Amino acid sequence: RPMVEPTRETPTKTVSPDVSAGPIIAPPTDTSLPARKASIDEFLRRNAEVAEKDRAEFQTYLTAKAESAAQKAKAAAATPARKTRMSRRTMLNVAVGTAGVAEAAVLGYNALGGGSSSDTGIFQASGSGPQQQHITREIVDSKADVKGCSLGQWVALLPTKLGGGTYALDLNSNRVLASIWYWNYGDFSPISHHLCAFPSSDPYHGFEFVNSTQGGKNSLIYGIPTAITEPAPGTNIYRVRFDGAQMQMVENVSETTGLGLGVHVTVNPKDAQSYFVTDGQKDIAACFDRTTSKVKAALRFDWTPNVPDLRDAWIKGGTLTIKKIYPDAKTGLYDYRGTKGNKIDWEMVPMGELFVEEGSLPGDAPLTLTGADGTIWHPDGRWAATVVRLCGGICILDPEKNFDPAAFLQFNKDSQDQYPVEQIDKDTWKVVFDKIHSPGHEIGFSPDGRFLVMMNNLRENNCSIFNCTDPDPRKWRKVAHVEDPLWRGKYPNPFHMVFSMDSSKLYLSILHPSPAYSGIMVVDTKTWTILKEIQGIGPDLQTPAITYDGKYVLTPFSGFQRQSSGIAVIDTSTDTLIGILPSNGGHHDCVIIPTKLEHMKHTRSCTL
Repeated sequence: RPMVEPTRETPTKTVSPDVSAGPIIAPPTDTSLPARKASIDEFLRRNAEVAEKDRAEFQTYLTAKAESAAQKAKAAAATPARKTRMSRRTMLNVAVGTAGVAEAAVLGYNALGGGSSSDTGIFQASGSGPQQQHITREIVDSKADVKGCSLGQWVALLPTKLGGGTYALDLNSNRVLASIWYWNYGDFSPISHHLCAFPSSDPYHGFEFVNSTQGGKNSLIYGIPTAITEPAPGTNIYRVRFDGAQMQMVENVSETTGLGLGVHVTVNPKDAQSYFVTDGQKDIAACFDRTTSKVKAALRFDWTPNVPDLRDAWIKGGTLTIKKIYPDAKTGLYDYRGTKGNKIDWEMVPMGELFVEEGSLPGDAPLTLTGADGTIWHPDGRWAATVVRLCGGICILDPEKNFDPAAFLQFNKDSQDQYPVEQIDKDTWKVVFDKIHSPGHEIGFSPDGRFLVMMNNLRENNCSIFNCTDPDPRKWRKVAHVEDPLWRGKYPNPFHMVFSMDSSKLYLSILHPSPAYSGIMVVDTKTWTILKEIQGIGPDLQTPAITYDGKYVLTPFSGFQRQSSGIAVIDTSTDTLIGILPSNGGHHDCVIIPTKLEHMKHTRSCTL
C-alpha cells in the first residue's frame, strides 16, 4: 500500500502575512494572478496530490527496471553455458542482485537488500540521442555501518535544519566534537539551512564557518504537526567559531548589514577572504567581506514576463533584470531583515518550481520571481556564477568589476547556449528570453575549472555541461547532457553534486519521491557517461562532500525532516557504499573543513 505524507494539524488561527519590501520591478497590475491564499493548508493539500502523482510515475520507473532485468535474465538463460571461474560467493551476489532489481518494483519504497545488477543506460550529448553504454546498478545494504573505521583526520559540518543548529563530526573517531543551537541566541525560527567553512590548518583546535538560516513560514511546509501559526521571521546569517572545545556565535551578519538571506553560502576559493550568501525568496545575492562583514556588492534579480499570467509567465519568455542594490545612506543598513523583501511566502523546495506557476505558492510578488538562490565561484576565483532557477540558467558575475553581470548561460537541452546581457545603466542589466524550456537547480564547477554543470529539472530531467575553458565566459558552450534512460517525468532526479579530486568523476545525488530511498550516480567526466548508480541509500539524499585525500564521499540523507536519516560513506576507489554513519535528521548540507586553501575548490564554494 503506498505511503501517504502526514498532514499538518489545522491551525486555530490564520497565519498573518509578513510585511515585505516591494520588488524593484513592480508586479504587473493587469494579470490573472490567483488570489493569495492566507493559509498554508491549501499548499499542503496540493503538495500531497502532486506527491501521490509523483509516486505513481516513480512506480512506472521501478516496473520498467524490473522488466529490463527480467529480459536480461531471460536472455542470459538462453545463452549456452560456458565454463567460468566463479566462486560460490560471486554466484550468490549475482543471484541477490538480480532478485534485488525485481524486488525494487514490488517493494518500491522499502530499503532493499545488498547486491548488484546491470542495466542499459544512456549518455546524451548536445544534439544526439541517448547513450547506449552499460550502467552498473548496485542496490546497497541499508544496514551497512563503518564498524568504527576511521575515515581520516577530517571534520564534517552538518546543519540540522528544523533542529535549529549545526554540529561538527570527527570522521576519525565518529564522535561529535561540538554543536551550536541558535535558539540560545534569541532566534525562535532558526532553520539552519546551508553553510561553508574557511580553511583551518588544525580543525580539531579551531575553525570558523558561516551558516545561513531560514525563517517565516518555511517551518510549516513539511506537513509536520505543529501548533505554530505565526512563525518568527528568522532569516539570519551567523558567523560561528569553534575554539577546540565548543562553538560560539561570533556575529549575526544580518543584524550588522540589514541583509537577511537564507540559502546557499560559498567562500571565495582564491583567498577565503569573502563569501556569498544568496536567497531565492528575495532573489538577492550578496558578497560579504570576511573581516569587516561589509557588503562588497549586492544584486537583486527580477522577472518581467511577456505574458502576465502565472501559467505562462516563464514558459513564454520575458525579461530578467539584474540590479545592484545599496544600503540606506544614513543608517548604512539594508532593509531586508527577516522576511522583508520575500516575493513568495516560503521557499521553492527541490522540484517545487511548478508550484509557483500553478499559484500554489503565494506571496507578494510571485510574477517577479527568478529563484536566484545560490552563487558559486570558479575554482581560481576569477568568476562567480548565480543560478537563476526559473530561467533554467546561470548568470556569470565578474569579481574584477565588482560583480557586474558578464554573461548568461542557458542550460536547457533545446535552448540556445547563451542569451546576451545588456547593460542599461551603471547598476542595471537586462537579459531578454524568447522562452524558458524548463527550470533548473544546482550548479557546479569542476575543480580543474574546465566544466560548469547544472541540473535541468521537471520539464527536462538531465545534467547539462558547459565547457568553460575560454577566458571569455561569453564564449562558453554546451558540450553534453547526461541522462539515464529510465528517468521518467520528474523522478528520479539529479540534484546535488561533488567532483573527485582529479575532476575525472562526478558524483550526483539522485532524488526519489518521498518516502523512497535515493541514491548516488557516478559519471565519467572524460566521456560524460554514467558509470554506476548506487541505489537504495536513504530518503532525501542531500549534498555530497569529498574528503581531501580523495578517499571518501560523504552524503547525508535527511528523511524529509522526519524520516530515516544518516550519512552514507562511499569508497571512491571502488565507488561502493562501505557504511552509514548515524546522524540526527533534518540536515540539508555537508561540508568538510578544508585544512588548506587549495581544498576550497573541492568544497561547496564551487559546487552546490
